[in-house]
Order: sequence, then C-alpha cells, then structure tokens
Amino acid sequence: MRHRNLIEILLLPIIGAAIPFSVTAFAADLALQSSQTGGVTIAVKPVEVSAGAATWSFQVSLTTHSQDLSDDLARAAFIVGGAGGKESPTGWDGDAPGGHHRKGVLRFKALKPLPEAVELRIQRPGESEPRTFRWQLK
Repeated sequence: MRHRNLIEILLLPIIGAAIPFSVTAFAADLALQSSQTGGVTIAVKPVEVSAGAATWSFQVSLTTHSQDLSDDLARAAFIVGGAGGKESPTGWDGDAPGGHHRKGVLRFKALKPLPEAVELRIQRPGESEPRTFRWQLK
C-alpha cells in the first residue's frame, strides 16, 4: 500500500506537466490566422472547435480602407473537413454588411467525427479563389 502511494505521488508531477502541454499544443494549432488580398484583411480565430461541441464557432474580422465590405458571410463561408464535404454556416452573429471594419462570429454544425484538420473558406466578391484558413485538430 505504501509503495502504491509513493508511486502515485512520484507520477503526479509528470502527469500534471503533460496535461497543460497537450492543451497548449492544441491551442497553438488553433491560433489566429489572417489573409490580406486586394486591400482587404480577413482575420479568423476558432473560438470553439472540439469533438464534444455541437456547434463550432469562428471569430472573423474584415478590415479595409479601400472598399465597402458588403460580403454576406453566411453565404460566402463554408468549412471543409477530412472527407471533403462542405458545411455552410448556421449563422453569422456580427456586424451587418457595409463599412470598412466588420467583426462577428460564424457558427457551423460541428463536423462528426472530428476530422484531422478543418478549413474555413471565405469566397469574397471579385476574388477568383476563396480565402482559406486551415487548422490541424489531431
């Protein structure tokens, strides 16, 4: 019994050190990403993207000083998981179209099962290719 308690006490710091490392590594993979094209900067940060979540959320901001930001993000955005299927947003909670600065949260039905990686793509008017933001989940 004493040996078991001693082993548990000795292993506790090792286990405690491993848990924050794995959480930190996951958080680092889901860092803010940005893309600048045609005078418009889009920055995206996953807020809630996990296996246990029913809804995935991405914080999005658009900034420009050269044009009006009239994008309908609920129609212009989609996520792609490991199987390649597209999932459209369930909603946009944020600034209305127009102006030079917009921010809000795009919400999606969570991809099941959890893919290796997820991509958020935003197709802006007048741009030939969608802006692509990719995060490793596993």
